[in-house]
Amino acid sequence: MNRTPDRTTRSRPGAEPAELAALRGWLRAKKTAALAAAKAAGAPANYQYLADRAYEVSRKSVCLLGEKDDYVVSACTLRQALDGRLPTRRTARAFALGAGADEATADRLWAAADLAVNPPPRRPAPHVPGAFTTPAGLVRAMDRVRVTAPRTSLRALAEKAGPALSRSTLHRILAGRQIPTAGQLAAFAAACDAGEAATAALLAGHRRILDGPDPPFPHPCAEAEWAAERRHRDEAARPWLAEPERDWYDQQLHDEQEEDYQRRIDEAEALLDELAADSHPAPAGPSPADSGLHAELAAIEAPARPAYDTWIGCPPAPDPPGPDQP
Repeated sequence: MNRTPDRTTRSRPGAEPAELAALRGWLRAKKTAALAAAKAAGAPANYQYLADRAYEVSRKSVCLLGEKDDYVVSACTLRQALDGRLPTRRTARAFALGAGADEATADRLWAAADLAVNPPPRRPAPHVPGAFTTPAGLVRAMDRVRVTAPRTSLRALAEKAGPALSRSTLHRILAGRQIPTAGQLAAFAAACDAGEAATAALLAGHRRILDGPDPPFPHPCAEAEWAAERRHRDEAARPWLAEPERDWYDQQLHDEQEEDYQRRIDEAEALLDELAADSHPAPAGPSPADSGLHAELAAIEAPARPAYDTWIGCPPAPDPPGPDQP
């Protein structure tokens, strides 16, 4: 047997913001009071009565205040304002006018409910540009800073920047057809809420673009002049590179080392002089001691002398022929 589903069973709505509930409760209370007053006066107590009254009050406001618009809403629109969804600001104002309530209060409650239902997106951290040196790099840096701004439209940025930067000028700058001035660039960064670091990076890159590229590498002659100048500076700085002054103990050790080193040099020179004198005897004739010393040295040196030393310059005499040779 088919069963008819229970129409009264509905899924529970999720938790709604308290601000939206406060707006709906305020509108419902004003609607109840207005319809009760209409019923007491013999008028139809329904939403169409609220819609007609909102239109009549808005028409009078047009005549008195010079407003360009009036509140033309339907009864269905006013009924949907209490179904749990956030109505539009215009509907909330029309509801307040039809119920004879304060329009400013309705506008304040609606703004709080709208902020709770539609919270602003979380803003990313401001972008800090790098070291750009070209106009195209400046445009790319400004585009990245603009992406992280709370409001990215050209109209919103121009309004926040003030008279220093118009919408058309900002369009030409971001299109790469115009290089901004430092004041315009600072106004753009302030409109984007870029922060001190991003503003300083943009202005530094702007100065690099205006200063132009670095000078070319110097010619060889200029390079030689630069090397000579560098050498003169190094020579002038050498006195600062001298050894520091020693205290009395370090100076004493240094002097002792110098004396020992000089003594060794003197002994080595004395020994070299003795050897030179022994190698070149006096022409008067060697003494018996010197003759004996030279004989011993010759006896020691002879076995170690190579065989070819005996005939270099004077070949050895041939052996006498044997008895069997002709």
